Amino acid sequence: MGRVLVTEKLAQPGLDLMAEAGHQVDVQLGLSPEELVSAIVGAQALVIRSATTVTAEVLAVGTDLVVVGRAGIGLDNVDVAAATERGVMVVNAPQSNILSAAEQAMALLLAQARNIPQAHAALVAGKWERSKWEGVELYGKTLGVVGLGRVGALVAQRALAFGMRLVAYDPFVSHDRAKHMGVELMDLEEVMATSDFVTVHLPKNAETLGLIGKDMLAMAKPGVRIINTARGGIVDEEALAEAIRSGTVQGAGLDVFAKEPTTESPLFELPSVVVAPHLGASTAEAQDKAGVTIAEQVILALNGDFVPFAVNVAATDVSETVRPFMGLAEQLGRILACLNDGLPDTLEIEYQGGLAGAGTGILTLSVLKGVFAVGSTEPVSYVNAPHLAAERGLEVRETSTVTAHDYVNLITLRGGDHSVAGTLTGPRTEPHLVMVDDHAVEVPPAPHMVVVRNDDRAGMIGVVGTILGDAEVSISSMAVGPSATGNTALMVLSTDHAVPDAALARMRKAPGISDVHTVQS
Repeated sequence: MGRVLVTEKLAQPGLDLMAEAGHQVDVQLGLSPEELVSAIVGAQALVIRSATTVTAEVLAVGTDLVVVGRAGIGLDNVDVAAATERGVMVVNAPQSNILSAAEQAMALLLAQARNIPQAHAALVAGKWERSKWEGVELYGKTLGVVGLGRVGALVAQRALAFGMRLVAYDPFVSHDRAKHMGVELMDLEEVMATSDFVTVHLPKNAETLGLIGKDMLAMAKPGVRIINTARGGIVDEEALAEAIRSGTVQGAGLDVFAKEPTTESPLFELPSVVVAPHLGASTAEAQDKAGVTIAEQVILALNGDFVPFAVNVAATDVSETVRPFMGLAEQLGRILACLNDGLPDTLEIEYQGGLAGAGTGILTLSVLKGVFAVGSTEPVSYVNAPHLAAERGLEVRETSTVTAHDYVNLITLRGGDHSVAGTLTGPRTEPHLVMVDDHAVEVPPAPHMVVVRNDDRAGMIGVVGTILGDAEVSISSMAVGPSATGNTALMVLSTDHAVPDAALARMRKAPGISDVHTVQS
């Protein structure tokens, strides 16, 4: 069990979850950069929010670090490149606040349409101004969604329930997916020219900074209202303020600003603008989900399991087609490494069947994790496995084909002098090893296995069984596969525990047995 250093306030359920998993939860709030460098020594995990900066220096001192967890979405305060170089996993909680953020966008949309904050302020100030704060209905209006990611899709779904027409700009969404959502895809300029309301849901980067600026606002439909709950700076505040003053834009609802925290903006003096101090994720539910989610990710990382929200893994999006094969892929990598008694120069991975078109990057990482777990003196994860391959000169070649002759899906590995293949079969879709060294076999992978190459003649199974019986080793399952020529055969056995060295030596000396390999987890 590891020590988890928590440097910012985390929801209690998250702290409890890590403690219940057996980890030492060390909460030290408000650390200075210098104090963090001292505190990180000996910690296996670091959990932060937005105030703690994880620099290359911190990572260099934290030599025991396995994972850095950010209880939220943004990772501007983590040197992800330095973490990846050191084999430290970086995880976040990307789905913890999506519902809260979507609801905040809808709240600003409604507040902007009906002038609710302005009417409230007037009424409590003693002014009854019904005619001044007349609003508009959402029904029948066109909503332009700029960014159809997780939050944008939820906003679109909710706006559809209001009877709004939906158009969107997102170059990474297919027309088929958008059509399924009831959304019409357009260029950004067309979205601006068509929409009565525009809501922004993009990440902040070099391409999106200032995207909704003077030129884009000049193309907008007269009277448009702009909502931004994504990141400050995507909408140019000066340009937006000028567009509102000129009458091109009717109003705006903003939850984010270019500089935060802030109490000054040219938008604050405009009566048709509704603002909030970045409250998108500020709900009790979102905070609890962020804490629990990051705790779950940290626990998985410390256990060496697949971590779905790792940001520095080459393939983090795992389809339901691929996910069940991850364990099998890791087992196949382990078996191939054991058969080779080391690392081959080249590893060939072939995916056949439905897997071929389902995004197999995480399966390749799983294979590498299994390969390097054999005999490695350092922890192997989905993050550092590719780096270990590069450092050790392992050339990885992947091929895919949608055609699978004998199985619906098949993973085949070849490297050195050996090959293995496996699939999921049966009513419970359990993993099965179906080929070893081009011999057809069918046996479930197990923690303890023995692969025996022998002459293809009567009595050989009895020889192996007698030796194992004398060593008080039980055979859990067994498969025999003859060679194509019929001269040799291969026995693949799983046993209830590791076979003693003396029994293996006796087996290797037995007449008719040419080779014996063991596979251990």
